[in-house]
Amino acid sequence: MVIEELKSFRAVIPLLLREKILGFDTETKPSFRKGMKNKVSLIQLSTDNMACLFRINKLGFPDELADILANPEIIKTGVALHDDIRFLKKLKQFIPDGFIDLQDYVKGFGIESSGLKKLTAIVLGFRISKRQQVTDWEADELTDAQKIYAATDAWVCREIYLKLNGSE
Repeated sequence: MVIEELKSFRAVIPLLLREKILGFDTETKPSFRKGMKNKVSLIQLSTDNMACLFRINKLGFPDELADILANPEIIKTGVALHDDIRFLKKLKQFIPDGFIDLQDYVKGFGIESSGLKKLTAIVLGFRISKRQQVTDWEADELTDAQKIYAATDAWVCREIYLKLNGSE
């Protein structure tokens, strides 16, 4: 679900609040200038059967979304979370809680590779494409390929975490 206005946002938030584990990722429009970094354009949160793509470049960063990211009772699992969280905190002050960075987490299972593409292959046994990673996440409309890429990145983070915990 692409969420870029408050009506759809308000419809989906109660569904996310019921979840115990969410896959998490962000996307940022790439900058090809040295020292220039764009703001986060997209926050992805995924359940087992739904991926919410929050276009915060259009929607803003509502308090209810920050509340989910600060909720210690909802696990948010992703890869390389430090920068994602740091850039989100520049947009809105919140105290992140409940995050599990798979790059650190997988080491306890004897897995040295920490990129999402490799982790997906090792843990889940299939390949994901990273081709859409450096596309324009602030475009008026996201392409189907961008939507699939963004949803997949968040969803596989959740699935990797569940599989490592024997909860698949």
